[in-house]
Formats: sequence, structure tokens, C-alpha cells
Amino acid sequence: MPRNNQEGFTLVELLVVIAIIGILAALLIPTLSRSMARARQIHCVNNQRQIGIGLQNFVANNHAYPSYYGRTNGENSGTWVYQLERGGFDDSQPKTNFYSEGVWQCPSAKRTAGWSAGSITRATASYAYNSFGVAPVGYNGPAAMDPKHAALGLYGYYHQKPFQIAPIKESDVVCPSDMMAVGDGIRGGRDFMRQDLKYLEQRGASGRHQGKLNVLFCDGHVESPTVKFLFEDTSDAALVRWNRDHLPHRDRLSDPLSP
Repeated sequence: MPRNNQEGFTLVELLVVIAIIGILAALLIPTLSRSMARARQIHCVNNQRQIGIGLQNFVANNHAYPSYYGRTNGENSGTWVYQLERGGFDDSQPKTNFYSEGVWQCPSAKRTAGWSAGSITRATASYAYNSFGVAPVGYNGPAAMDPKHAALGLYGYYHQKPFQIAPIKESDVVCPSDMMAVGDGIRGGRDFMRQDLKYLEQRGASGRHQGKLNVLFCDGHVESPTVKFLFEDTSDAALVRWNRDHLPHRDRLSDPLSP
């Protein structure tokens, strides 16, 4: 009978093959990881663009921007998310079908307590509103009751009566193409403000897209500036993008009651 001269792999050969596979995996995994991160960022950009279309429609119909936390004319009109979903300030107005499910949730955002895909509320949105603009740590809504110290973002104006907020008029935003409206956040659709990076809880958003954040502007376009440009750069070009009057207001970086 003929002899079978075929031999199997030796242990050394098998170890060499395993080593080669390991090297290839080490080379490919970072590339795949970056590709997946890029795909999530693109998804997030598309979310914000859809929100931007809704924002443009809202402004065109109401000649004003959604207020940070409703309560116009003494009525509770909900958060800016709530108002956008209804296309106006009327609390009794039904939700539109404009927004697709999940549009308020960045795919790279960390799931926080209260996260629910079926209920879009202040607690579930992973995007935040540029409510205050350039403002120091400690700045809050009551300071806006004095028009001289009013928030420079899209928060709105307090009336003398508590919880009555007049929305920012369309004409109040001097340069919509260079005014940030919505950005990546982690506090349930609350403040997207320049000082947020100083809070530990906001650092989760800071590295969301490979060191960048996606930001929707008032004219509907989306950019991906670096964290350093957004939160550390004190040049006029960096600061004016936060404020509806398109002025830097550098004085407000430290003094909450600066004029």
C-alpha cells in the first residue's frame, strides 16, 4: 500500500500562524473602531440636521425661537424639545410626526438614568440647548430677570412675574449662520454653555466624537468643532458664536452680573 507522506502542522508553525493573526487583529481593530466612531458621528450629524429643519420651520412659523423651558404667557409650554415637537408654544397642540424615533439621541451618548426611546422629554434628549451663551459658572435664570443681565443665548426673557418667559425673537439673532443653537450634551437637553466643560458630568460629552462635538447652528447647518475651540478659546471668533448679538462679551467669562 502507498504511504501517506502528508504531515500536519507542527506546534511552531501553529504558533506562528496564531501570532500573525494576532498582529493583523491589532492592526485592524483600531481602524474598525475609528470607522464605527465616524459612522456614529455621521448619524449624530444627521440627527442634528433633522432637528435643524424643524427649528427653521418653527422660527418661520412663530418668528421666534423655542424658549429654554417654556412657560410663555404663564402657561407651561414645556422644554425646547417639547416645543419643537409641537411646532409652537401652544401646550395643547398635538405632537407632529416630523421627527423620527431616536432623533433626539446621539448614538455615541452614554445612557443615563431615565433614558427611554419611547418618551422624548427633558430627561431623555442627549442634545442640549444654547440657552445662556457666554456666561460664567454660577450664572442662572433669575439673573435674566434684569434685561441688562439677560442670557445671551436662546433662553428667553423673564417677565417680572415668575416663570413667564418671552421667547427670543427671530430678529434678535443677529447672525444665524454663526450662532450655535444645539450641541452634544449629557444632561437631558439642558444647558449647552461655554462653562459646562468645567463640570465633571459634562466631560462625557466632550470626547463623544473623537475630541469633537457636533453643533447645530441657527441657520440649520451642522459643524464639528474641537472641544478646545468651544470651551477654551477666548478669541472673538470663538466667543461670538455663543451669543445672539454676535458680540464676544468677554467680560461675562468671570462676572455673572456684568452689564
